[in-house]
Amino acid sequence: MTNTTPRKRLGFFTRLLDDVPAGTRYHYAAEQIATAERFGFDTAWVAQHHFHADEGGLPAPLVFLAHVAAQTSRIRLGTGVITLPLENPIRVAEDAAVLDLLSCGRVEIGFGTGGTPSSFTAFGLESAERGDIFARHLRVVLDAWAGRSLSGGDQLYPTAPQLLNRIWQATFSVAGGERAGRAGDGLMLSRTQPRTAERPDASLAELQNPIIDAYLAGLPAGRAPRILGSRSLFVADSRAEALRLAEIGLRRGAERLVAAGHKPTGNSLAELIAAFDVHVGTPDHVIESLRADTTLDRVTDLVFQVHSIDPPHPLILRSIELIATKVAPALGWAPEEKFAPRRLGAVG
Repeated sequence: MTNTTPRKRLGFFTRLLDDVPAGTRYHYAAEQIATAERFGFDTAWVAQHHFHADEGGLPAPLVFLAHVAAQTSRIRLGTGVITLPLENPIRVAEDAAVLDLLSCGRVEIGFGTGGTPSSFTAFGLESAERGDIFARHLRVVLDAWAGRSLSGGDQLYPTAPQLLNRIWQATFSVAGGERAGRAGDGLMLSRTQPRTAERPDASLAELQNPIIDAYLAGLPAGRAPRILGSRSLFVADSRAEALRLAEIGLRRGAERLVAAGHKPTGNSLAELIAAFDVHVGTPDHVIESLRADTTLDRVTDLVFQVHSIDPPHPLILRSIELIATKVAPALGWAPEEKFAPRRLGAVG
């Protein structure tokens, strides 16, 4: 009998947080993505952040992905996410359209409303208005890609109607899941998310399965679901070494949260691992912990990142290898039968 279950895709995600100068961060991230492609990963995702180097190192994701596209041939290249309220929507539409052509149709576009309120101030905007701005800008992007007339009567060149089927929405909420479903977009679930005062010990699965339920309920009939589950994962050959590096990275992350006014949830390494929703250890250890996350049984895209452990670059490369050869296959992923380079102009 033929297996009709869609193949899960495997992704690598980075916020470009290596403890090196900006130019080296970009070099390292490009090498990490190229390594992911070599080991069969299907997708690579980068986040956009403005101003705050400790939160993320990349303000210009489409520029960076154009560089990566020239160094790769198969792996799909995504934004997770572009902070659309802070962007000129026509320029986003133009840059994404050109990037998709140059990369032979490999672009995936995640949009979000943004995080740090102070970033909006620097752009001359009010953070409280981000939702309204996002909705206006998204409508312009959609019209531009579809080839509809914009204000003044002009149309985008080149148009990119193919990108309308590759939009993703990130959300923490059930309402956001329903909104993404109604739009027919992909759903992006975070590696961690805030707990409520009523449910401080809720697991990610308990928080995110209802979001998936709402997304699937809102999805138009006949529209195939696209559900991305991102998780923090660092795999090493030695559990002791993995935990040593985890303690360094997670304590650094906890100190930043305290400095920002957040109350710590614990001080032991085990408490930090739980608070940051991290999976860390040898392949056998992380396979066991990931299998306990029932959300991952429902996703179409398994996406892993090393944040907030952020080990040295060579160990990130080794973690990528172990994920592809040991961990992801145990979770139901299998690489494509062959890795055929795409020909220039083959847009899909």
